[in-house]
Amino acid sequence: MLSTEFIFRIIGMIVFTIVGGYAGAWLGRVSGAPLELYTVTFALVGSLFGLVLTPFFTTRPVRALRALLGRLAAETLFAGLLGLIIGLLTAALLAFPLSLLPSPFGNILPFIGVLLFSYFGISLFVMRQGDIIGLLSSFASRGGDGAPPTWSNTNRTILLDTSVIIDGRVADIAKTGFLPGTLLIPRFVLNELQYIADSPDSLRRARGRRGMEILAELQKQPNVMVRISDIDVEGVREVDDKLVILARQLRCPILTNDYNLNRIAELQGVPILNINELANAVKSVVLPGETLTINIIQEGKEPGQGVGYMDDGTMVVVENGKEYIGEYREVTVGKVLQTAAGRMIFARVIEGEKEKH
Repeated sequence: MLSTEFIFRIIGMIVFTIVGGYAGAWLGRVSGAPLELYTVTFALVGSLFGLVLTPFFTTRPVRALRALLGRLAAETLFAGLLGLIIGLLTAALLAFPLSLLPSPFGNILPFIGVLLFSYFGISLFVMRQGDIIGLLSSFASRGGDGAPPTWSNTNRTILLDTSVIIDGRVADIAKTGFLPGTLLIPRFVLNELQYIADSPDSLRRARGRRGMEILAELQKQPNVMVRISDIDVEGVREVDDKLVILARQLRCPILTNDYNLNRIAELQGVPILNINELANAVKSVVLPGETLTINIIQEGKEPGQGVGYMDDGTMVVVENGKEYIGEYREVTVGKVLQTAAGRMIFARVIEGEKEKH
């Protein structure tokens, strides 16, 4: 099947061959040179010109425009189109009074007004696209069921990283309503997830398939807005770099639990929603001197230590707990440490409990 570019090359070659032939015949008649020689020569030059250069002012600009529009979010396109319409309407209202001005102002200023108001309309609406789309959403929610406007939440866009989809906790968090707005999953993230699901390594394959299941579960939730977009970043291969650039373009945060992506995004001023930080923030708060009941399940790294866990997964290192492994014991909190891996509590078995044992 012939490509579009090849067809345009052939059409351009024919058109410029005819134009070149006519130009050569005219030049031959004017200069008195051999008519046939000039006609054939200019026709061949026009044919070569049309064959080689036609794509550069036909298909190539259209392809570049499509790529540019493909990188833009739907909200940006809508805001730009709305701004263009408002700008053109404003220019049309001013065209008549401007046309009454003396020449040449009456002829030039209406056209300049169209250009200026179109530019300012698009720029203003794209710059304030969040407020505009949100305002329209609030009107829609009021007109539908009389619910109070929540456009600041519903308009929010959150980019999802591959790691956070595989992690699985995002589905439970989204169900609770703590992720208001649209969860945006670019196609390149979905492609990476599919690549992991097709991996020959059984562990990676299982993680990828779990990510697919989590994504399907998110799409089924009625109160969770999930959108898969073909938006892409040209000239960048790494998924993390694409996410950071895309987040800067869309002015939205990235939901992730990837430490490296977290650091890269912070250095470039991109907001990050880290699920691990959220998990640490909602863990139970304990203070030195408080009493806990812990099931000591294994030995610690240091001699005599035992290790147990609270209901929220917080590790409790019991200094003198080795001899109580497999038992529930009351312990007194000594100190609480916040590490990169999470919160860690150091405690000791209450002496009264030790005597009872």
